[in-house]
Amino acid sequence: MFTYAEVGATRDEVLPRGYHHLRYRTVLGGPEAMAPAARAVLTFAAQRAIGVRMDAAGPRAVPGLRVTSGLGFANLRVQAPCEVVWVEDTAERAGFAYGTLAGHPECGEESFLVELVDGRTWFSVTAFSRPALWYTRLGSYGVVGFQHLYARLLARALRRITAA
Repeated sequence: MFTYAEVGATRDEVLPRGYHHLRYRTVLGGPEAMAPAARAVLTFAAQRAIGVRMDAAGPRAVPGLRVTSGLGFANLRVQAPCEVVWVEDTAERAGFAYGTLAGHPECGEESFLVELVDGRTWFSVTAFSRPALWYTRLGSYGVVGFQHLYARLLARALRRITAA
């Protein structure tokens, strides 16, 4: 069961009130970048490329898929259980959003999307979240900063993947 009520809201222009919001968008390259970027996003390869452990019940994002991302090392790894909420997979738009489940350090939703617009491939991360556990409440400003860094690292990884 999701830990928030606004399931699917990362598809909307207006994100729900009462959360920190993240909107990050950057160009990855030309139209040739679209197919490899879409594949990397939909298979969690971008996250894995930056060292995030992605334990998923399947190889590709589909609605209802359970995914646990793990950040850190050995016993210091933070586990973040999520479930895929929505998926898009067309020639011009590909990506997914997942929402937080019980045990996730945050409460909310995050989407990862690549789009082909006017001959350029764009990558965007949209999220709304708020602290769910004591340590994310204590370090809430650090968590917000980490989310921005995470989006930039994913974009860098996608640029490497699409250039290969």
